[in-house]
This record gives sequence, structure tokens and C-alpha cells, in this order.
Amino acid sequence: MKKLVALAGVLVLALSLHPALTADKGAKEEAVALVKKAVTFLQANGREKALAEFNNPKGQFVDRDLYVIVGDMQGKCLAHSFMPEFVGKDMMDVRDPDGRYITKERLELLQKSNSAWQTYKYLSPLTKKMETKSMYLERVGDLYIGVGVYQ
Repeated sequence: MKKLVALAGVLVLALSLHPALTADKGAKEEAVALVKKAVTFLQANGREKALAEFNNPKGQFVDRDLYVIVGDMQGKCLAHSFMPEFVGKDMMDVRDPDGRYITKERLELLQKSNSAWQTYKYLSPLTKKMETKSMYLERVGDLYIGVGVYQ
């Protein structure tokens, strides 16, 4: 009986670590790939068509908890498929629960380099809880495109 319980425990652990069963959350590599796909789409299709697609919650730039956001270098949100109420808003005063100014920090990072990782706390669309999020960002002219990974 003890061997059966031990075997069951090992099976549960193995299943919980299996990639297909933990695939509900995106990985950092997937975030980078989605940003690069969005940059290519923007360059190929122009700003208007790209922003429309980035804002589509059922479009090609949403995958589980991964989604594209776009802002301008003045802090205005131009695309956010999970929070459409943010689109068109000045985000400079938005803070995470620790009091960090997310957009101000993001723009400072992108003034120094055309790509960066930023970590802060944000509401996960899957769990509906505040979680640590690392966002990969790329600057494209006067815009930035980002995709975050919840930890």
C-alpha cells in the first residue's frame, strides 16, 4: 500500500510538471516571439491596421495570458486587448501595488535601449489576482510594443 501511495505521489508530481499541463501560462521566449511578430506586422501593415489587430481580444496577438500592448513614447496607451478602457488614455500616473510608476519606468528603459525587460505587479487575466509580471518591450519609432509573462 505504501508503494502505491508513493507511486501515486510521483505520478501527480510528474503530471504537474508536464509542459502540456502547465501551458496555460506563457513563457518568456513566447513573449519575445510575440513582440517580434507584432513589430513585423506593424511594419508590414501600417499603424492603423496593426493597432486594430492588436486591440482585438480574439486576434492573432492574444495567446492564453500573453497579449500585445502598444503605447507611444508620451505614455498614451494605443492598444490593450484585455483592457480596452485603457486605449487612448494617458498612463503616466498608473502605479503598481508597490507604488512604482509603470509607464514612466517603461519609457525611461526605452530611452536607454530599444529593447528591455520590465518587472512589476499587475492583474493576471487568467487568475484575476495581482501577480509579478515581466514584460518584454521593443521600441519602434515613437511607439513601443510589449508582451508580459506572469510568474
